[in-house]
Amino acid sequence: MSASKAAKLPDFEQSMKALETLVERLEHGDLPLEEALKQFERGVALARSCQTALKAAEQKVEILLKDSTADFKPES
Repeated sequence: MSASKAAKLPDFEQSMKALETLVERLEHGDLPLEEALKQFERGVALARSCQTALKAAEQKVEILLKDSTADFKPES
């Protein structure tokens, strides 16, 4: 992902908050069908964004752990 694309994406916390708010609105069931579909589509995009952010964080943690354990040599 390029730096410009990453800068355009909202951070994980913002996306999660927006997704929670959107789910609450949809659960009330008082949106017209077209608006509900638009909100659902937005929710899917937010969920994918969150999933991507979590996957990137997991990969970063794995790399950091791999690097830190590679340098560790137990004493004999």
